[in-house]
Amino acid sequence: MSAIVTRNDCQTSGQGAAATAHGPVFGRNHRWKVLGIGVAANAGFSATFSGIPATAVVLRQGYQLTNAQLGMALGLLGLGVALSELPWGLLTDRWGDRRVLLIGLGATAAWLLAMAMFVVPTRSAIPGVTLLSASLLLTGLLGGSVNGSSGRAIMAWFRDSERGFAMSIRQTAVPLGGGLGALVLPSLALAFGFAAVFGLLAGASALSALFAWRWLHEPPMGEGHSVSAAVSGRPPLRNMEVWRISGAIGLLCFPQVAVLTFASVFLHDFAGLGTATISASLAAVQVGAMVMRVWSGRFTDRHGNRRQFLRLCSGLSALAFGLLWLLVLAGPAVSGGQSFTGAIFPVVLPVVLIVAGICVSAWHGVAYTELATLAGAGHVGTALSLANSFVFVGFFLVPVAIPGLLHLWSWPGVWLSAAICALAARPIFLAPA
Repeated sequence: MSAIVTRNDCQTSGQGAAATAHGPVFGRNHRWKVLGIGVAANAGFSATFSGIPATAVVLRQGYQLTNAQLGMALGLLGLGVALSELPWGLLTDRWGDRRVLLIGLGATAAWLLAMAMFVVPTRSAIPGVTLLSASLLLTGLLGGSVNGSSGRAIMAWFRDSERGFAMSIRQTAVPLGGGLGALVLPSLALAFGFAAVFGLLAGASALSALFAWRWLHEPPMGEGHSVSAAVSGRPPLRNMEVWRISGAIGLLCFPQVAVLTFASVFLHDFAGLGTATISASLAAVQVGAMVMRVWSGRFTDRHGNRRQFLRLCSGLSALAFGLLWLLVLAGPAVSGGQSFTGAIFPVVLPVVLIVAGICVSAWHGVAYTELATLAGAGHVGTALSLANSFVFVGFFLVPVAIPGLLHLWSWPGVWLSAAICALAARPIFLAPA
């Protein structure tokens, strides 16, 4: 990899890039291109791991799945990311973000294209649940490359006073991609089938890889960046505080995953809502999360109160899911999958679900910035990947567990469990004594 000298931390007035004996010199604004690459890469993969669950109703029908089979298939997508995040993160800290991101995005694009050709229902055959599940598992294994590598790049190019804001912008890519997926993919699947869905997602990953190849470079060690300053610190896998925050991040993601994976089924089966309303509701969750993530990053950068903000989000999320639980108890559905008795519940229920989804999705950039700061920027890839391993354990366990909760306690059991998880995460975010 060629050496790149950034002027991000220097008071220089150079315009654009100039050649030196060691390679090109990028102007101070190049860091925004790096941030844009991180946003594009995360949005593309978010459209995959959040957008495919948004098609759950169509997926269930097209592949002729039961709820349990649907939960297993969607859960294995998350399990693939959970299993691969830490290895990808370790490789990122060893090889650098550029190489890992290019390999991961390129392989993800190629695999999604293969799925578009060979793992879709046709008039003559429907792929079995085993093939679909294994395909989604491999998609997750490849897509796990995105988080740690893009996060490390951003931490390297931005000053400490900007990192919360920059990482929060990067984290808006998750609801951005998920929102676009929720708006586009269900209708696309209905109109053109899952070949179009997987093909579109493959194109998004390929485009992100092209951006990374063109503009993503690492600053060299020792050029005024804290990426080299913390390499000698305690490795994150031996730092109990890193483990605590990573575990809390994963736990607080459990209720978020419940919204992302089964909210469409809930609104369809319990509230009797149509595809357009369901897509709009899920998109509203993602747009609200984007706005809150950007605001929270700037707010906590200015006030230095990341831990307090994380505890606040945990408490508000618990309250919101508790209210959703009470509403479901108070508004029993008509048997046979029909809509609620009365006109108020089909209006109020999506609104409360949207509020709960936003509360439990607003904190990610702040949490990842706090975690990266604890680990030291030289270990960012490993630390962020450790946290995302916990997150995607949730993406595996939650879709698998929800059908069982539905069988035992129906939807009240699902949303009460979500409230309990959010409340349990709150004390873990306390600063160490």
